[in-house]
This record gives sequence, C-alpha cells and structure tokens, in this order.
Amino acid sequence: MAPAASEATRLLCAGVYLDDGYRDAVIDELYVHEERIAAPSYGFDAARVLAHALRARRTELAWAAGVVALWVFAVPLTGGMFAVLMGPCLMLSLSGWLRGSSAQPPLYRLVPAFLLRWYGRILLAFVIVGLISAAFDSEDSGDSGYGGEYGGEYSGGGGFGGYGESSPFGSSDSFGIEELFSSVGGPGSDLPLGSAGTAWGILALFAVLTAVVAIRRGQFARILASELSPQQFPNHAADPAERGTGLRFGRLAQHIRVEQHAPLVMYNASQPFCGAGLPYQPWNLSVELRPRRDSTPEAIDNAKIINRIVPLVEALRVPSPHGSPQLAAAVRDRLRELRTDECVFLPVAGLTRRDQAPYDSTGFEAHRSGSVEEGGESRRHFLRIRVGGWSEEVVVTVFVRVHTQGGMLMLEVAPHVLLPVRQLFQDADRIAHRHRNNNWFGKAVWALTRTPRSFGSALAALGRGAISGWKMLTGGNGGALPDGPARSVRELGSDWDASLFQDMDINRYLKSVQDRVTGGVRLALHEAGWQTDEFEQKIVNVGSGGVFIESAHGSAIGIGDGNSVTNTNNNSSSKDGGARRGKA
Repeated sequence: MAPAASEATRLLCAGVYLDDGYRDAVIDELYVHEERIAAPSYGFDAARVLAHALRARRTELAWAAGVVALWVFAVPLTGGMFAVLMGPCLMLSLSGWLRGSSAQPPLYRLVPAFLLRWYGRILLAFVIVGLISAAFDSEDSGDSGYGGEYGGEYSGGGGFGGYGESSPFGSSDSFGIEELFSSVGGPGSDLPLGSAGTAWGILALFAVLTAVVAIRRGQFARILASELSPQQFPNHAADPAERGTGLRFGRLAQHIRVEQHAPLVMYNASQPFCGAGLPYQPWNLSVELRPRRDSTPEAIDNAKIINRIVPLVEALRVPSPHGSPQLAAAVRDRLRELRTDECVFLPVAGLTRRDQAPYDSTGFEAHRSGSVEEGGESRRHFLRIRVGGWSEEVVVTVFVRVHTQGGMLMLEVAPHVLLPVRQLFQDADRIAHRHRNNNWFGKAVWALTRTPRSFGSALAALGRGAISGWKMLTGGNGGALPDGPARSVRELGSDWDASLFQDMDINRYLKSVQDRVTGGVRLALHEAGWQTDEFEQKIVNVGSGGVFIESAHGSAIGIGDGNSVTNTNNNSSSKDGGARRGKA
C-alpha cells in the first residue's frame, strides 16, 4: 500500500480534527517553518496530514468566528444582559486550560481547576434557573403571583413567603432579570429590563449557540464517514483536503513528498534519527581482523560486508515451506513486506536553499559511494532495514553501519521503533459512529454540556490562528537558511506504549533482522579468510543492557536489560530472556 493510503496516514489525518494541539504542531513544523526539511516518513504521507491539518484549521477558525460573533452580538440584542452568561462560561473554559491535557495532572493544576470548574457550574446553573423562572413569569405580578388563598401571603412587598426585604432577589414579587443580574453581580444589574421577553431572548440565543456546537460536531462525524472512511481514504486523488489550499501549500507539499521518502536524509545534528521513533537498545561491537591459518585472507571493505548482509535479510520475506504454493501465499507475516535500502545521513549545514539538497539519483549515488568507505563523522552511510506492522502503526527500522579501520571491524546497529498512533486517533471512527447513531436527545445533551465552553474555546482558537499567522508574517522563515527537522509528525502522533501483541511482534522483527545481520557479517569474514571466533563470542555491554552474539551457526542473539550471558561450547544461558524495549 502506498504511504499516502496507509491506515497510519488515515488515523493521523483524523487526529488533526480531534486534537487542536497536535494540529497546531503539524502546521507549525511543516507549514510555518518552511525552512525546515521534512523528517523521514516511515509508512505514511506527511503532506496529506498537513493538508487535513490546514483544512481543519480553516474550518475551526470559521466556526470560532461564528461563535464569537453570536456571543458578541447577543449582548446588545438583549440590552447587555446576555453578558451574565459570559462569567461562568469563561470560568469553565479557564478550568480546562488550568487542568491541561495530561491524564494525571499535578495537584497545583488539578485543585484550582476543580474549584473553578465547580464554581462556574454552580453559578451557571443559578443563572439558567433564574432565566427560566423569569421567562415563565408574567409582567403583571399582581394577577399571577402565587394566586388563590395564598396570594396575600406571597405577593406585594412580602416577596418570597413573607421574607420581605431580606429576600436575596429584592422586594419584587417576581424573579425578574434585573434581580438576577443584581444577585450574580452582572454588568447589567442596573438595567430596568425585567421582562419575560428578555429572558426568552437570552434562552433562545443560548439555544442557537447549542445548535451551532451540535452542527459542528455533526460536520466532523460526516468527514469521518466520507473522505476519511477506510473505504474512501485510499483514493488519494479524490481527497478534497488538498484542493484549494493555496500556492504555499502546493510548494511545500512538493518539497515534503521529495524529502520524506528519499534515501538521502538531511538531518539536524541534535537529533539525526528524527522520524524513526524511539531508540530500541542500540548496540555496537568491534573485533580484531585476524587471518585464518588455513587460508590467505582477502581485503574486505564495508561494501562487501553490506552486500553479504542484504541477501540474508531479504530472505526473511520468503515463507518457510508449507507443502504447497497456496499455503505459502496465504502467510501474512509482515516480514514478507520487509524493505532494505542504503541511505546516507548528511548534515543540512551548508545549504543556502531548501531545494539545493541533492535528492536526485546522481547526487545520492555520489554521496553513497563516497560515504560507504570513509567512516565520516557527519556524513554517514547506513543499511536501512524496515518492517511495517499493524497497518504501518508499528514500524521497526534497523540502521546498520559497518566500518573497517586499523585492522579492526566495527559494527553499529541502531534499532528504532515507531509506536502505535494515539488511542484517541484510533477511536476516531468509534467517536464519529457513536455521534451519528445517537438519538436526538443524546446529541442535544452533548451539545448543551459543551456550549458554555464554546466562547472560551472560540477565543483560544482565534488566538492560536492569529499567533500562527503572525509567525509566518514576521518570522522570516521563507528566507531563512535551511534547517533539519525539529519534530516528526508521526512521532508527535504516537502513543507511549504498545500492546502485548505489538510488543511481541517488535521483538520478533528485531531478533530476526539482527540475527541475519550478524550472520551476514560472520559469513563475509569467513569467506574472505578471516577468523570469526572472536566475533562469534563477543559480549558487548551498552549502558544497562547487553547484547550477546553466540555461534553464528545457531545465530542466537540475547537482547535485554541486565542480561547475563555465558558461553560454553554451544550452550548459553540468559538470566533475562527475550527482548525488552530500551529506554529512549
């Protein structure tokens, strides 16, 4: 499947509609900072994610402007009395900002957010109840009051049941709008507008705001059911997000689609593997090159070793014998989709324009042939081995570098893992389906509970849009010197953990690939007439983890934190078997 049609791309595109923080980060990295080269995109298309991020922002800004306009115009329409709702509504919005998006916020954020939220809820409930009471009250309190034989007791100056002037709502026999404003300290407390019609007007405008919130949610559900559905999303050409996006997006999308899948990686020195995910126990070893007694050794270089590794690794694509071609073809192991290529990491320093990077085949080949033997510090050659599992939601990439220097062989292996897409993004289809199939009462309640926050959320959205536009106008990014990627769209949208099944697959991919890598190095040394005993028995400790390479005939590799591995002839024991994820 093409990266632009992968499930990972679809979920990331859905994520920009669900998480405004993620959407802003995507736009900032790929659109605002146009001087930054795009990070490698393993199994997805960053340009398509950017297209949906820009579309989601345009939609958000349009809705936000409409919501703010409704709130602002509602104030003069009600003689200033609609402003009584703004106080508690802004409190609810501010409480969400204080708490933050963390699942377990610290107490210094959690406690004030909790107090402010409940104070805003109680105050809003008081205002709503007062409005409803005033709406159903008659302007002529003398005839309505409480009527009947109790009319004298509950009417006139007695206020509420004879409480008289001690009533919190004043001496009026009806709970009017002016008393409501006075009791909550609203800006319209001095306005003599205590009519039921005004209360009905405020409630009607609040209902319109609720309808706007509901319609916006319905639009999101329709997008998930149409162009972002699993059935329609693979049709990249029909995606409406990339139409009408402007010249700037068109120019940047061309750059991104060249850079993100190129074998030449223009990197930032502070994070050269940006885009590949979390480091997964990188390791290295060095052995002395000693000739075998029974042969005359041949000169061996880095390219020969790489050429010996590649066929062994690519053989992992072939299913084991199953008795018939039909059974072999039915195997769905993701190792069948393993990909290998040679890549060159080149520092971005020295470029004066983004399009000067030598991504063409001639330029890359010049760098590849020049870097494979030089063992340079900034320009580095790697064999890149990638396995994409779980519809490209789990991507294992192993970078292998071989170098011979001073009679020594150095082998560097840097595995990286892209963890699954955030759970919120994975639940996008469920969220949209639940909303579409909910009854009208459920939809109304959902919108009603979120309407009080709509004013603060709309102001925040307009503020974020203004800040982003200001950065583009004043940042000078268009004329800045090219820079490497600062963040990866895929890494920003990744979860922090994987399921047990996914963990098992990650370990299996890594063990299989690293086993074939070490086997290829051993065979290259043996065929060239060099000793392999030291290589076969070498133990290398890296930080708190360990890697043991046993006899390559058995091709055993023990990987894990705190491993203790011994070798006696062909027997080995590991205190902590299996592979566990290393710390990033």
